[in-house]
Amino acid sequence: MNPFHGPSRESSREPSREPSREPFDGRPAALAATGSGRRPPRPADRLRQTLRIGAAACTLSLAATGPAAAQSQPPLPRVELQAGIHLIRAEVAANDASRARGLMFRERLGPNEGMLFAFQEKGRQCFWMRNTLIPLSIAFIDDDGSIVNIEDMAPKTEDSHCSAQPVRYALEMEQGWFGKRGLKAGARLGGPKGMFSPK
Repeated sequence: MNPFHGPSRESSREPSREPSREPFDGRPAALAATGSGRRPPRPADRLRQTLRIGAAACTLSLAATGPAAAQSQPPLPRVELQAGIHLIRAEVAANDASRARGLMFRERLGPNEGMLFAFQEKGRQCFWMRNTLIPLSIAFIDDDGSIVNIEDMAPKTEDSHCSAQPVRYALEMEQGWFGKRGLKAGARLGGPKGMFSPK
């Protein structure tokens, strides 16, 4: 959520990546080195192999996070929210991977469409805009559905935009969406039954 769009360094976790390991052929290392008559690999050989593997992994990683990958991502679940007379159709990012990806590489949002970020626990949530092409406004939302604060975010920037207090929800919409409808801190959103709990 965004090193990625979505929650910034302060609130997001990237999936852990284990270092590359050579394939294990079932033999102890000493036998593998001598049983075939070959000399044991030298440290320089291992370094070159590691660098080749790392370069290939970086290439694959970049390919997997580009615009084409964004278009091929499976669709997220959607929820309908209500802000006064206005109906919002929001995709729901509710796990680390979908929150990290957020709206990266999207070129547009449909009318009254956005993305709702849902976290398991309340916390100070922070977002940035790396690889995000659309100017956005983000509303940080308390458990009762009331807006805590709204921040405007410029495309392809890495400034942090944070909730003014611990929250569990954040809603990204096209920039200016909230202001054009007179929605500001204190306004309350409605959602499916049980989503927001009154204080």
